[in-house]
Formats: sequence, structure tokens, C-alpha cells
Amino acid sequence: MLTRISKYFYAVSTGWAVLFGLVVFAFFIGFVLPQQAQKAQAYSAEAGSPDTSFFYSAADLYRMAESYGVEGRSAYIRARFTFDLVWPLAYLLFLTLTVSWALARAIPAADRWRLLNLFPLAGFLFDYLENISASLVMGRYPASTPIIDSLAPIFTSVKWFFVNGSFVILVIGLVLALWRRMRK
Repeated sequence: MLTRISKYFYAVSTGWAVLFGLVVFAFFIGFVLPQQAQKAQAYSAEAGSPDTSFFYSAADLYRMAESYGVEGRSAYIRARFTFDLVWPLAYLLFLTLTVSWALARAIPAADRWRLLNLFPLAGFLFDYLENISASLVMGRYPASTPIIDSLAPIFTSVKWFFVNGSFVILVIGLVLALWRRMRK
């Protein structure tokens, strides 16, 4: 199944698709994210946010929930189920298309390393798991949410591993594709 998904990503990763993914990603980076960051700053203040942290604990998550207050927690949850449903799709589109495009030019078709184009998909899935779990904790606060409160930080760290790893794979893929092209 993973091989079929990977092959599909390669099939749709044309130059025009990559350009479209880049435009969508740049739009979010340039216009949408700054507005969302400003809104988040209003309720998170100095407490931070699970989404932008790499490491935090369940206790840190509860401290954030306390600091946000009722309105802040409500705004956090609303952002997770509006903006944060679309933003992961935007970076998934960009990363999947560009990684697939670069690796198609860098690695032979039969090579198992081509499955690295699935890295962005894993980041996307863990981002949604993070959003759901952190929102559950925020929504139930001040009641505790055992297990979920401990899973949220794990989902966040794993998300960042796969998202950042996707950018590393992209850079390596582009360098290898360029090197391969120059050797021809």
C-alpha cells in the first residue's frame, strides 16, 4: 500500500504541480501564518504553544491551558479546527510534490530510497494527531485527560521530526538531482 501511495505521488509530481504547491506554500508562509501567529500570541502570551514547541510535557500542556484562560483555550481549539486543518494540507502538498519531484530525478525508479517521499505524509498525520490531542486537553481543562495529555507531546515531537526531515530530504534530493544532471 505504501509503495502505491509513493508511486502516486511520483506520478502527480510534474513541474506545474510543484510550482502550484510552491505558490500555495509561499502564500501561507507570507500571508496566512503571520496573521495566525499574531492571533495565537494574543492568547498564548508567554506561555507558548504546543504546536510550535519541539519538546514539552503533559504538565507544560496543562500550564499552557491554565495560562490561556477560557477565551484563549476556545481560540486555540477553534484555530486547530479551522486554520490548522488547512495549513498541514498546504505543507503536505508542497513537500510531497517537491520531494517526489526531486527524488525522481535523483534516485533510480527501482530504489527503495524513493519511499522517502512519504516522509511529509507522516508529518501531516502526526500534526493532526497533535491537534486533536492538544485540543482535547484544552477543551476538558481543568479536568485532566490521562494518556492523551502524555501523547500530545509525543505527537508534536514526531511531527517535527517528519516535517523537518522532509525539508532535509528535499535539500538532499535537489543536490543529488543537480549532481546527477551535471554528470550527464
